Amino acid sequence: MRVIGLVPARGGSKGIPRKNLRLLAGRPLLEFTAEAALRARRLERVILSTEDPEIAEAGRRCGLEVPFLRPADLAGDETPTLPVVQHALRCLEARGDTFDAVCLLQPTSPLRSAFDIDACVALLEQSGADAVVTVTVVPPEHNPHWVFFRSETGSLYLATGEATLIPRRQDLPPAFCREGSVYVTRCEIVLERNSLYGDRLLGHTVDASRSVNLDTPADWERAEALLAGRYAFSKD
Repeated sequence: MRVIGLVPARGGSKGIPRKNLRLLAGRPLLEFTAEAALRARRLERVILSTEDPEIAEAGRRCGLEVPFLRPADLAGDETPTLPVVQHALRCLEARGDTFDAVCLLQPTSPLRSAFDIDACVALLEQSGADAVVTVTVVPPEHNPHWVFFRSETGSLYLATGEATLIPRRQDLPPAFCREGSVYVTRCEIVLERNSLYGDRLLGHTVDASRSVNLDTPADWERAEALLAGRYAFSKD
């Protein structure tokens, strides 16, 4: 299976300005994702998608390929991820390079490992699924069988739609949430069905204690703390 690694890194950012170039534990944020991607054994190539020349140059220094610059209209605050991935795959196709799957690696998840990347690709290949994403286990208090919505009249109802909740924690079925550090999707699903998930989606579970998504300054502080002394898991 030919898998292309894709790192999307635009120049603009409201929550943390210029965060893709900002130093995290003394290193540019982009470097963490580049390092994990390049150490992964199952990615044939790793490319950077950006509209920003400074980020493009930083990516090259990290060892990423930058075969094109992304159009500015695909780098706005409200731009969804899917058209960015589609643009990259079509640019590669125009150069005669096609792949079976694409592995999306967003720089805002700097603590992923090469092991997690390879595990997701392996699961996709072995299972025949449309896509594989990293997930974390939802704690019992947030399990959908214990979560309520509020109706327009103010009354509460279970998120599952069931009439009664499951009383014992031990009886709750495992629940998972999207973790965001690795997405691997078959290219035909992305290009022909306009989806990053398809119909059959599988999850590779990662430890929530080593998961961080950098959207706010508080997230950045947590990542700094993890890297400073509590980064006890393998970087491989």
